[in-house]
Amino acid sequence: MATLNNRVFDNGLSVLDTEANRLDITSQEATSYADATSTSTLGNSSSISIATPSDRSGGGREVVVASIADAPVTGNGTATHYAIVDTANSRLLATGSLTASQVVASGNTFSLGSFTIGIPDPA
Repeated sequence: MATLNNRVFDNGLSVLDTEANRLDITSQEATSYADATSTSTLGNSSSISIATPSDRSGGGREVVVASIADAPVTGNGTATHYAIVDTANSRLLATGSLTASQVVASGNTFSLGSFTIGIPDPA
């Protein structure tokens, strides 16, 4: 059976903890930094908190993205995904589907519950 030491997982996930500084809600899964922060963004928060890596249920490692409340909506549309970026280096770091899509309107606010991003143990 293949194995990876937690340090291998943690070094990959630590980028989220140390470099990520903005989360956008997007109208589709972003494919680039520009897509996440300009083309597809419907709102964003620069008040994000991502925990250090820890054990993942079922094996592997994960980070927890803390909940976000009252972040500004800057566009009109249906938010279906999130994108986590590093604005200092213009990098798209992670994307994923929202638990449920939601129609949003510019001038309103959005909130997200906490969620995890993980890497499972190798098969």
